[in-house]
Amino acid sequence: MKRTYIYLAFLFVVFCAMPGLNYSQVPDSTWGKTSEKHPSFKFKGLFQARYVVSANDDVDVSGLHHEDHSGTSNSFLLKYMRAQVQAKISKRTEVIALVNLADFKNDPKARVLENAYLKYTFSPQIAVTVGQFRPWFGIEETYPVDIIKSLDWSNQYFEFGKLGWTSFQIGASIGGTFHLGKLPFQYAISAVNGNGKNQVSDNDNGKQYMTRMVFGLSKKYALNIGLNGGVGEVARKNVYAWGADIVANVALAPKWSLDLQLEGKQASNHAMYTALPDGERPMSINEFLVRGVYFLPNLRYEIKHKNLSSIEASCRYEYLDRNFSQNSNPRQTITPMLGLEFLKDYGARIQIGMQMDRYKTQLSNTTTYNGNLFIVQVQSRL
Repeated sequence: MKRTYIYLAFLFVVFCAMPGLNYSQVPDSTWGKTSEKHPSFKFKGLFQARYVVSANDDVDVSGLHHEDHSGTSNSFLLKYMRAQVQAKISKRTEVIALVNLADFKNDPKARVLENAYLKYTFSPQIAVTVGQFRPWFGIEETYPVDIIKSLDWSNQYFEFGKLGWTSFQIGASIGGTFHLGKLPFQYAISAVNGNGKNQVSDNDNGKQYMTRMVFGLSKKYALNIGLNGGVGEVARKNVYAWGADIVANVALAPKWSLDLQLEGKQASNHAMYTALPDGERPMSINEFLVRGVYFLPNLRYEIKHKNLSSIEASCRYEYLDRNFSQNSNPRQTITPMLGLEFLKDYGARIQIGMQMDRYKTQLSNTTTYNGNLFIVQVQSRL
């Protein structure tokens, strides 16, 4: 791992010397213009709930198969009840805290608190984020859940979150924006514990290091290409992850637009490796590999009526194989959704759709089983 530390130190020096950097961790709500008075505070909130119905008699609303046909086939669910505060301490310093009160319905240990970080801007050239945040490692870290184009985060996002590459992690990050000639360029370099949010400390001495680079290829079509790479150490074994993504937004007509997202990732599945008893673990942790890809087109029609702002239709296709290198059993998920936006910027929204899961091999009495879930989701955010 000595090479890793030398590599990170080198990148830190190089990027500190670059002009025009201006990076901030993406918050989980959209804020207005920054006040010049300090200290200043801004508050945001999100309510999101669902009604779900399983179309399979032997599969419950969580996707768990029951051979005896038991289980809950329909339910009201509370997904998010978020509250966020942004404290602007000075021109250079801000602190963000985000909690999900809906997590109290479960065991709140390692839950509830989501964002808790400080961002300090040394100058227009560099800013540092420290605390619990979502490190940049793909498209989905760049926007909050309340403006998501589909039902929820992708299966890939959740899987890589378990592995410490996405979702909320504890660590530090630096990043920025500048131009390579006329080409807009963004980057982020992060170092995290890799064992999830709200942990007392790291669960071993290993850390995970990741880099994201985004190249803006077309301003007209909002065309960006992102490259992600990461290395680290888990259970005294070297692990890795990499990915690539592309986004675009095409104006089809004055009121019609098409938003496109395509993302793929691959990584060591160290969660599967460490779950095995010591005597059953192979020599190489990279004998367990996870791979995923998703494609999400979203068609939007701007109505701009006083009671209805827009209508959106999306259909996400996902492919995820948690162990393609040994015991391949890919999960394919298709999620068609229709959304009605009643206030601008998704202030109030209703979504209707289905989540259809298909596995190469089904396993009885597990969540590795084909299912069809009908969903009605409502949200309101401040």
